[in-house]
Amino acid sequence: MSIWRKKPIAAYQAEATKSDLKRILSRWGLTSLGIGAIIGGGIFTLTGIAAHDHAGPALALAFVIAGVGCLFASLCYAEFASVLPVEGSAYAYAYGTIGELFAWFIGWNLILEYMMGATTVAVAWSGYFNKLLHLFGIHLPDNLVNDPVTHGGAAFNLPAFLITWVITAILVKGIKEAASTNNIIVVLKVAVVLFVIIAGAFYVDPANWQPFIPAEVMGEDGHLHFGVGGVLTAATIVFFAYIGFDAVSTQAGEAINPKKDVPFAIIASLIICTLLYVAVSLVLTGMVRYDALDLKAPVASAFSGAGITWAVYLITIAATAGLMSVMLVMMLGQTRIFLGMAKDGLLPKSIFGKLHATYKTPYRSTIIVGGIISLVAALTPIDRVSEMCSMGTLLAFSMVCLAVLILRIKEPNLERPYRTPFIYFVAPAGVLFNIFLMTQVRVHTWYTFIIWGVLGVIVYFAYSRYHSNLHPKSEK
Repeated sequence: MSIWRKKPIAAYQAEATKSDLKRILSRWGLTSLGIGAIIGGGIFTLTGIAAHDHAGPALALAFVIAGVGCLFASLCYAEFASVLPVEGSAYAYAYGTIGELFAWFIGWNLILEYMMGATTVAVAWSGYFNKLLHLFGIHLPDNLVNDPVTHGGAAFNLPAFLITWVITAILVKGIKEAASTNNIIVVLKVAVVLFVIIAGAFYVDPANWQPFIPAEVMGEDGHLHFGVGGVLTAATIVFFAYIGFDAVSTQAGEAINPKKDVPFAIIASLIICTLLYVAVSLVLTGMVRYDALDLKAPVASAFSGAGITWAVYLITIAATAGLMSVMLVMMLGQTRIFLGMAKDGLLPKSIFGKLHATYKTPYRSTIIVGGIISLVAALTPIDRVSEMCSMGTLLAFSMVCLAVLILRIKEPNLERPYRTPFIYFVAPAGVLFNIFLMTQVRVHTWYTFIIWGVLGVIVYFAYSRYHSNLHPKSEK
C-alpha cells in the first residue's frame, strides 16, 4: 500500500550533502543547544514536588532512573542521526524505515513536543519573569500575566506573548544569532547550577538524607507516597526535565559534521545534564528536610532558609534566562521538522519549505509557529498544554527506539558511523520505558491525544498523501 511507502535512505543521504541551510554548528555548539533545551525551569521547580511528595532524599535516584530511561532513547537517536543526518528528527527516521503514514503521524505528534513544549515554556517564563519583577518591587496587573481561565475573567498573558515574538525574531534572523544567544544563556544557567551545587554543599546536613528512601505512607489523596513506588513516580515527574535532548537531531542540516557531531552532542548533553541534576538534588535535599521543601521555588527557598537571600535573585534570573533558551531550541526544532516534511511534499513547500534569501532560515514557518505559540501561551493555562507536550515526546521516543531496531534488522550492512550498543536490549527497553510513562498520564489527556491523532490522519489523507514526492504522478 502507498501509505507504507518509504523514502530511500540514499535520498536522505543525498539531501544531507546539498542542504541550503548554513552549516555553522560545531560539536560543542550542538551540545550547547542540547543543554539549552534540557536545563530550564524544571530543575528549579519539579525538584520540590518530586522530593516533597514522592521520593524524599532519593530524588537523586529518581533523576538517575529517568536519565537512564532517556539514555535508551538518546542512543537510538544517535544511531539514526549518523545514518540520516537530516533535519526531520524522528519523523525522518520513521519515513526511512517504517513508512509514510507512520512518519506523518510521528511528525504530526512532534508538534505536541516542540510547539506545545515552547508554549508551556512561554507561560512558565512569564511566571518567573513576574517573580523577578516582584523582587524589585514591580507588580503587573493580574489580568496581564495570566490567561482567562486562570484569572477567571478577561485576561491576556502579555509577557508570554511578547517573549515568543522576541525568540521568533532571533530565529528569523539566523541560526548563527540563535546559537550565539543560546550559548550566552547556557553559560549563565550552567554557572548558576554549579553555584547551587558548590555553595549549597557547605550547608548540607547529612542527617537530612536519613532515611534515604522514606517509608511508604498513604497520603490524604488516597495514593501511596514514598517507598520504591514513590521513587518511580518521582522518576516519571522529573523525566520531563530531560525533554529537549532530541532537539539536537533537528539541527543536522546546520551541523558542520552531522554524522559524527550530532550523535556526540545528543549523548553528551544528556550525560552532562544528568550529572548536574543529580548533584543539585543531593544538595537540595541535604540543605533542607525533604518534607520542608517549598513546592513552587524549592531551590530559591532552600538558599533563603540558609540565610543566602541574595542568591534568590541570582537563581530567579537564571531560571528566567534559562527558559528563554529552552524556548529558542524548541521553536528551532519545530520549524526544522516542518522544513523536512515540506521537502517531502507532505506540507506546502511555499509556506514551510521557503528559505529567506539572505538569512537562509525557514522564515515563513517560523513566523507562523511564533504566532500560534504567542496566542496559545497568552490565552491557555500551562497544565492544559504541558501533558500534551509530554505525550508527543514519549511517543516520538518510543517510535525512534522501535524504528532503529527495525532498520538494524532490515539493513544490517548499512553504513553506521555510530552504532547503538546492545541494540537488542536498549531499543526494546526504550520502547517499554516510554510507553510506561505514557500510561501514567491522566485519562482526559489521552482523549485529547486521540482526537489530535485522528485530526492528523484526516489531514494526511486529505492533503499529504496526494502531494507526497513519493506519490505516483499519474494518481495526483
